[in-house]
Amino acid sequence: MVSKPIPDHVPPEMVKDFSLFLSPDMQRTPNGDPHAAVACLHDGPPIFFSPNNTRDGRGTWVITRAEDQRRVLQDPETFSSHRSIFASALGENWPMIPLELDPPAHAVFRSLLNPLFSLERVMVLEPVVRERAVALIDRIFASSTSCDVMKDFAFPFAVSIFLCLLGLSDERLDIFVGWGKDLLHGDAVKRTAAARAIVQFIDELATLRRKDPAADFMTFVVEAEVDGRPLTGEEVRGIGVLLLVAGLDTVATAIGFDLAYLARNPKDQKLLRNEPTRIVPAAEELLRAYSTVQMIRVARKDIDFEGAPIRKGDYISCATAIANRDPAEFDHPDTIDLAREDNRHSAFACGPHRCLGSHLARREIVVGLEEWLARIPAFRIKEGTSPITYGGQVFGIENVILDWS
Repeated sequence: MVSKPIPDHVPPEMVKDFSLFLSPDMQRTPNGDPHAAVACLHDGPPIFFSPNNTRDGRGTWVITRAEDQRRVLQDPETFSSHRSIFASALGENWPMIPLELDPPAHAVFRSLLNPLFSLERVMVLEPVVRERAVALIDRIFASSTSCDVMKDFAFPFAVSIFLCLLGLSDERLDIFVGWGKDLLHGDAVKRTAAARAIVQFIDELATLRRKDPAADFMTFVVEAEVDGRPLTGEEVRGIGVLLLVAGLDTVATAIGFDLAYLARNPKDQKLLRNEPTRIVPAAEELLRAYSTVQMIRVARKDIDFEGAPIRKGDYISCATAIANRDPAEFDHPDTIDLAREDNRHSAFACGPHRCLGSHLARREIVVGLEEWLARIPAFRIKEGTSPITYGGQVFGIENVILDWS
């Protein structure tokens, strides 16, 4: 990662040696806890400048308070979401849609796509989601008394649902999992290669669906119209890429953190096993405690924000993991309380760009936990192994070896 100079307008006293990418607790660490590390930020200033806080080495202003993050995320007139974060890896400049569009264009595409991810639509999909979970878990249980839960369950489960939305079989599942890891967690070379492979795949699938329509997401997109016109090729690509990237990693990572927590906390595991109706609120609390995504906004104008001289073009970081450990927002935020009430977490962000797929993500997580606890006996972290965690644009966990022998 190449460091960018700290801008001249940033006061030296507002610079803090912390990065979601480079700080020690954000490196790949056995038994690490990046969420505890970001919780400590609440002992400091509500906003500071963090050098090297993006993949390309740029610094960002870091917003620590949940209330202030909401102010940023709900104000697209001041803080733009257009970064072309995916396209920039290819040296290009086109948005993932609707995530990287600002009003009024954002509302047009959001309205187009909302029905596909509504709660009603997700409930129609739930039998398929549960069927995929059951098949994977039964296969694991039949063959062993331990597994690498990320490789054997979390990633195959989440990615198979994404493939189902695209109307594709699971034959290329391992390829998609590999693309997701390289894109979100790989070095520059792997990231660029994965981005090119994803764009090529989306473009080819769009071409196929124009010629051979099916009852799937991509057919809907290539046949859709906005403002009385068909979508352009770039718009179709932007939508397809966002769906793919969002479906490859975040749900799997949430399930990984959840099962690692339950493996280390047998009382809570037993509680959910004996009272499965508690799984829904428990999943919300685990989403709060183990949030993973950093949202970046770009200042559209000069503004003084909580004493910080933000200038046009500055990057502003709103990391969900920080907001969801805010003691002003949550009682005892570092304590995981599976019965927590009024859980106003921001795991899915807020404002106009609140996660389009939040209903589907929630059901995948809940169904995954329900079926795992119903079908796998009491489990723990396998002796001699340690989960590995890391920070970044999306926090991650791997090497979660569960044992129930």
